[in-house]
Amino acid sequence: MPHIDNDIKLDFKDVLLRPKRSTLKSRSEVDLMRSFIFRNSKQTYTGIPIIAANMDTVGTFEMAKVLCKFSLFTTIHKHYSLDQWKAFAAENPECLLNVAASSGTGPSDFEQLEQILETVPQVRYICLDVANGYSEHFVQFLKDVRKRFPDHTIIAGNVVTGEMVEELILSGADIIKVGIGPGSVCTTRKKTGVGYPQLSAVMECADAAHGLNGHIISDGGCSCPGDVAKAFGAGADFVMLGGMLAGHTESGGELIEKEGKQYKLFYGMSSEVAMKKYAGGVAEYRASEGKVVQVPFKGDVEHTLRDIMGGIRSTCTYVGAAKLKELSRRTTFIRVTQQANPIFGEASQP
Repeated sequence: MPHIDNDIKLDFKDVLLRPKRSTLKSRSEVDLMRSFIFRNSKQTYTGIPIIAANMDTVGTFEMAKVLCKFSLFTTIHKHYSLDQWKAFAAENPECLLNVAASSGTGPSDFEQLEQILETVPQVRYICLDVANGYSEHFVQFLKDVRKRFPDHTIIAGNVVTGEMVEELILSGADIIKVGIGPGSVCTTRKKTGVGYPQLSAVMECADAAHGLNGHIISDGGCSCPGDVAKAFGAGADFVMLGGMLAGHTESGGELIEKEGKQYKLFYGMSSEVAMKKYAGGVAEYRASEGKVVQVPFKGDVEHTLRDIMGGIRSTCTYVGAAKLKELSRRTTFIRVTQQANPIFGEASQP
């Protein structure tokens, strides 16, 4: 029998943070750096825990070069060749501690991952990325990677429920990517009806992970600096950005001109464009679960990074958090949407 969970689940747009008395005089006093020791790899991380998504329009080597200057992190997309990795490592050794090598679970993925990590041993992070992190195949692949690389920090996902977070951590993952369907170019919710409101997913998954000394990434759903702050306030250890980092000089995607204005293509990795580019097309047994958008060209990503970090610092001053680490402890969310309309089934604004 189908079951309906009547507990209220919320997205970033459904809440605001309540301001609280603060002793901070300026946002310049706020420390955004975090330090973590990961459960399974025992590796230590220090940095500002914002991550560029492993999409080929975002998780580029060019993006990593800029983000590492700000102590931010990049999950490099999996479609770079070994020679490209060698060139990046030779020219940018200072960035290698702030990047992860990404992998799917296909037959050739494990072999490619081995080659990259053996050739560039300074890379200590692995991002195992699939749309559906609930399959037994994915859990077994994770166990195999953990056995082969016992000292690397493994990021794994995506999932949205506490019990699966716990299973992935106990199977060898250190950091769990949380989010199914919230991304701006993801159409999973429309194509499949599957998903989970992102704010509630982060809160529930963070609780599960932290109980096992694990960590989570809020992946998807952030369209402005305030959303990033809400994700941290909800308990996310890291926040992963796709659309907010798309459309820049350092982003992938074709630069096009239309009516005198410049745009860059941004698309989901399950979109028809991505599958044609890397798999020859959409297999007959599946549907595209991503779309293509033309993002107005934004110039250098450095300006966007400063805007995001400035917004988070300002959030911290509003709630009295001197450090990013304190933000979740100082967060009270105010719900700004009402319950679903019993007649129309839609959330009505107050």
